[in-house]
Amino acid sequence: MLNNYKLYLDFLNGKLQKFFEAQSPYIACKRGCAKCCQNGEYPFSQVEFEYIMKGFSILPAEKRQVILNRIAETKLAKKNFTGEKFLYECPFLVNNECAVYDHRGIICRSFGLIYTVEGEDKPKVPFCVYQGLNYSNVFDPETGMIPTEKYKSLNIPQEPLAYNVGYEFLTNEDFGKLYKFRFGEKKPLIDWF
Repeated sequence: MLNNYKLYLDFLNGKLQKFFEAQSPYIACKRGCAKCCQNGEYPFSQVEFEYIMKGFSILPAEKRQVILNRIAETKLAKKNFTGEKFLYECPFLVNNECAVYDHRGIICRSFGLIYTVEGEDKPKVPFCVYQGLNYSNVFDPETGMIPTEKYKSLNIPQEPLAYNVGYEFLTNEDFGKLYKFRFGEKKPLIDWF
């Protein structure tokens, strides 16, 4: 099943690479940024979890131990959490880099683009826009929109676009059927441990 999931990831990575390249004038993502890994829920399907654990299993023992310690700390923090939405730093983030980058989840691969959500009229911008990163060179935080005149003033030929790369769409079981695997149950990454 993981081999078929990997085929889907190869397809998805090819699409995402084209989207990121087309939007490169608006993308500030670079190695070591990691804002998207420092405060989230990180939805993971069962097959994604199995795949990330495959990547974890080939790490050096000392790095695995660092991650296991971070998992234990995060689980304890969640147990003691009394708010509505528990957000945490991804336990696989080590020294501001993903320790299992090649095995990361779908949400990790697609984050950073403007995306659409089925049933919602307005596209979603990545939260890092408010931190001066992706799309911040054209985004107007007061209106929550990207004014046409703002991106045109930068003389960038490619306009900022929204893509259908929301997590629910990318983990739709139709993709699993096409590639002959099942995503399975979905829940926050920390809940898989």
